[in-house]
Amino acid sequence: MVRSSSLLRAVSKDQTILGLRNRGIDILRNPRTNKGMAFTLPERQVLGIHGLLPPTVLTQEEQMYRTMQSFTRQPTDLDRYVLLAGLQDRNEKLFYRLLSENVESMMPIVYTPTVGLACQKFGLIYRRPRGLFLTIHDRGHIFELLSNWPEEAVKAIVVTDGERILGLGDLGAFGMGIPIGKLALYTALGGVKPHQCLPIVLDVGTDNDDLLSNKMYIGLRQKRERGPAYDELVEELMQAATERWGRNVLIQFEDFANANAQRLLDKYQMHYNTFNDDIQGTAGVALAGLLASLRISGIRMRDHKVFFMGAGSAACGIASFLALQMVIEGMTEAEALDRIWMFDADGLVVNERPAGMSGTKARFAKNHKHMSDFEEVIGEIKPSILIGACATGGVFTKNILNKMASWNERPVIFALSNPTSKAECTAEEAYVHTDGRGIFASGSPFDPVVYKGKTYRPGQGNNSYIFPGVGLGAIVAQMKHISDKVFLRAATTCAEMVTEADLEQGRLYPPLSNIRAVSLRIAVETINEAFEDGSASIDPKPQDVEEFVKSKMYDYKYDSFLPIMYDWPEEAGHEISDEKFMHFKEMI
Repeated sequence: MVRSSSLLRAVSKDQTILGLRNRGIDILRNPRTNKGMAFTLPERQVLGIHGLLPPTVLTQEEQMYRTMQSFTRQPTDLDRYVLLAGLQDRNEKLFYRLLSENVESMMPIVYTPTVGLACQKFGLIYRRPRGLFLTIHDRGHIFELLSNWPEEAVKAIVVTDGERILGLGDLGAFGMGIPIGKLALYTALGGVKPHQCLPIVLDVGTDNDDLLSNKMYIGLRQKRERGPAYDELVEELMQAATERWGRNVLIQFEDFANANAQRLLDKYQMHYNTFNDDIQGTAGVALAGLLASLRISGIRMRDHKVFFMGAGSAACGIASFLALQMVIEGMTEAEALDRIWMFDADGLVVNERPAGMSGTKARFAKNHKHMSDFEEVIGEIKPSILIGACATGGVFTKNILNKMASWNERPVIFALSNPTSKAECTAEEAYVHTDGRGIFASGSPFDPVVYKGKTYRPGQGNNSYIFPGVGLGAIVAQMKHISDKVFLRAATTCAEMVTEADLEQGRLYPPLSNIRAVSLRIAVETINEAFEDGSASIDPKPQDVEEFVKSKMYDYKYDSFLPIMYDWPEEAGHEISDEKFMHFKEMI
């Protein structure tokens, strides 16, 4: 036990215990400990930072107000992105509280659509390390590089190879903006502690000639490495990460090209605590929106005919989940697959077509004549659900939308491609060209639309409704692997949280302001599923799963650096537990 008066003297006078006098400036430079002008006068004196800050003491609420004033005054979204990135580099708790409590205005800046532009300009805005760059030339030394990361308790890794960044294509090392943004949402929306998060880029080169000749490019200046060397790098990362941080560390694959995304998921899904957000997260959030749409259309999923514009990994992931849902509703798998059609750059996905067949799309191929005219195909198939995942802006034309409305009382239109410029249609086009009867959702945010006196608030089918909750649950349960059933359960949970008032306004998802509550519910359901399928490592199952999850979540409110000054009087003889003393020491 340590006497309170002795501890105060030790903290303020004896540098040999905590060395605070020499470390005071480091506390201000460390984003995890820095509170800026919110340090109280006693804290400033004891920590050795008195005089290093202006004399005014601000509350966190006052700091948020001041930051919002700066945020709204920035001339462009990219400037707002840079401002928030700077705040994240200086003061983590203020950044995450600001983001958590202003999701609707800030998530489009921190993530889609602005993060796409930030990635394109990443060489210009790069300031300080916020992740690991592992190159193809580092093979054989990946564990050593992971050991350079200072955190000993990493729980969540988001990794990309930069080949398919949103709908922007191959951005190579510039793709680091994606895992940084994803993990910011893990914390702000899912409550995963920021020091437990690690962004990684696998830099194997880029086939983007513009980047290779760009003086601002910060990655390897070589064409992409493919084949065995690429697979060896991924394999080494998986083994090294689990060796460094344990078998249950969560590894999320992000923005890998179609050629690699599904095969890597198939290879690692049942052997590591891993998932691919572009496949499973996108599929989960799309299914959530479609499940919500059933309450408007009154049509069961099994009775819909679904048409995809695009047949890549995201489209195939959504289609697989839709087929599973139809099977749950009583169809055979063959019957479910018969209700799902796909169209890509080579035309209708059929068994016999000039371009041949590759990847998982073959599962959805039909015994039908080859057709290459999109509008003609739509007219023949007459779908009730039209889903865009092709990253081709404006492909859902006025004629296409008019046709959808001509044979459907409530046509379902999902334009899921990101960023906004790649959306298959806008919210306004979807409502106007279906005479207000369209049920619409998009991947990027759109402003409310007023049509014939009614205001429609389009739902954004953002993966952020799904992956933070799934990730949080997987971390808390220390899952061995993550099955597709986890995402089906997450989708159902998200859809159940859409109210009748939301549906009346055209929303197919809960308001973004409620997304932290959605993440908590999904985390609870993820843990329940983990105990049901045997993938949870914690034992026994908590009696109150929700309270257990809450106890593990990040608190963005400021800590006091001097809890003893408020919790215990200084009378001689009063004692402080060794546990409290060590907590205070570790915090500093």
